[in-house]
Amino acid sequence: MQHAAGVDTSHGVILYLEKISVSFEGFKALNDLTLYIDDGELRCIIGPNGAGKTTMMDVITGKTRPDSGLAYFGQSANLLEMSDNEIVLAGVGRKFQKPTVFEEHTVFENLELAMKTNKGVWHTLFAVLNSEEHDRIDQTLETIGLQERIHDRAGLLSHGQKQWLEIGMLLMQDPKLLLVDEPVAGMTPQEMERTAELLESLAGQHSVVVVEHDMEFIRSIAKKVTVLHEGSVLAEGTMDEVQNNQQVMEVYLGN
Repeated sequence: MQHAAGVDTSHGVILYLEKISVSFEGFKALNDLTLYIDDGELRCIIGPNGAGKTTMMDVITGKTRPDSGLAYFGQSANLLEMSDNEIVLAGVGRKFQKPTVFEEHTVFENLELAMKTNKGVWHTLFAVLNSEEHDRIDQTLETIGLQERIHDRAGLLSHGQKQWLEIGMLLMQDPKLLLVDEPVAGMTPQEMERTAELLESLAGQHSVVVVEHDMEFIRSIAKKVTVLHEGSVLAEGTMDEVQNNQQVMEVYLGN
């Protein structure tokens, strides 16, 4: 399918990483990493510290340039030839572990700012929202479950609510691919459950890649899990397949 923003996913794949290697002072952070993410899928990526999860996201978002390999967004967008800003505009959104919301602004204003900054035109910050933009904000508020907090300052939100607001801010930029880093660290069980529902609701319309350490949370949302170890893919499959994989057990449990 051809996305609105022109991402060609006619082959059913939205992200291609092929034989990506990255070295930092002799340490191979990524080692011949090959990974394909399907259009509209929710993929969970797990792996011990130092497995290459963050470096992989840095490569996808243009923050780190690999020593070798290919990285494509859809059929034709070569991520290795694009600036980090061009990658965002093409439809790749990244949520870091620590939420970065504008604490002094209301929930509504945070979403408004996220939508307008994406257009890159400062004068639009002072323009009055049209009804279509209002509808987009309302729709996003509903998706992230913060309709009741619309006029509250973001600084007053709980940790989990700030995480949802930040996901909402990314959604205002209409990303085709969402990279979400450790979304449930520090959350209450109720917030974790709500986050699971939120991420599952985004799959289909968006492709969602979740990197997370919390295995219980991964089990609650995972359709397909990729295990990274020492910069490459160690195993891939359902949560049960991955957990029963002998190599994975050795890496995780040190058997």
